[in-house]
Amino acid sequence: MKFTKKEVAKTIDHTCLNPAGRIADIQKLCEEAAIYGFASVAIGPDFVKYASKKLEGTDVKVDVAVGFPLGYNTTATKVFETKEAIDNGATEVDMVANLVAVKDKRWDKVKDDINQLADVCGDITLKVIFETCYLKKDEIIKLAEICLEIEGVDYIKTSTGFGPEGATMENVKLMKEIVGNKKMVKAAGGIKTLDDYKSMINAGASRIGSSSGLEILAEIDNNIV
Repeated sequence: MKFTKKEVAKTIDHTCLNPAGRIADIQKLCEEAAIYGFASVAIGPDFVKYASKKLEGTDVKVDVAVGFPLGYNTTATKVFETKEAIDNGATEVDMVANLVAVKDKRWDKVKDDINQLADVCGDITLKVIFETCYLKKDEIIKLAEICLEIEGVDYIKTSTGFGPEGATMENVKLMKEIVGNKKMVKAAGGIKTLDDYKSMINAGASRIGSSSGLEILAEIDNNIV
């Protein structure tokens, strides 16, 4: 299958979650996303209202980070954060699963946390971030199985980009094997080049989160395989 530059852009969440980021960075991010046709801008909650207005009239989604970067906020906090972001114009939500609960194998708590956000999101795209660098294989499998049980989860996602390791082909393949065609997989963290991009797509990812989207597109001349 061949991907044009336009098709590649449509699979990338153009990301700016830099803790030192400024409104000028978000302005630039939104302008680039509109010009190149990225799937979304992935940003922190405080920038959602601005980005929503900036991208009005475009096809670019506003993708908000919830529970970043560790996921151990209370569920009530995540619910409020999500509701406020949606009210401010967010059209996609990337939430971090409660990693502490995962490590403690408090699976009911993990499921309830995700379920409540799925209820808030409704028809809005929900991606659940595993932060795979902190998880063992059996924990990744169990978390993916829980997400399979929740109708409102659209994607399972590898990483926040804030951990010691980002997406790996091994974890993307594992996650895709578990969810099959019932959910999609988003790879994020450390994806900086066209080769990185192709590796993740070939491993089973449908969406890519990257702050290097422009650099990836710049490597494409005409078509890629």
